[in-house]
Amino acid sequence: MKYLLLLIAIIFEVIGTASLNASQQFTKLTPSLLCLVAYIGAFYFMSLTLRSMPVGTAYALWSGVGIVLTAIIGLFLFKQVPDTAALVGMTLIVAGVLVMNLLSKTTGH
Repeated sequence: MKYLLLLIAIIFEVIGTASLNASQQFTKLTPSLLCLVAYIGAFYFMSLTLRSMPVGTAYALWSGVGIVLTAIIGLFLFKQVPDTAALVGMTLIVAGVLVMNLLSKTTGH
């Protein structure tokens, strides 16, 4: 259940970030409102996740998955193509999240 709550939080966060970009610095009403609602949802579901998951683990997963999903959304919606350095960086972040979750004794599993 904690991973489902975290996934919902991540999805809301990615929607919020994409909407933030689409809002053009809050000059477009619909994406601006979507951004605000999505971030409220993201923080609400993250708060529920933190009832059963350590904050470090939750945040590592949130940021790692969020970065990759946001890059994918950026690629398809905004034609923002990550360069090689960005791809290597994202790979390292994902590797770090995997190491933390699979090998660390402090992740609270």
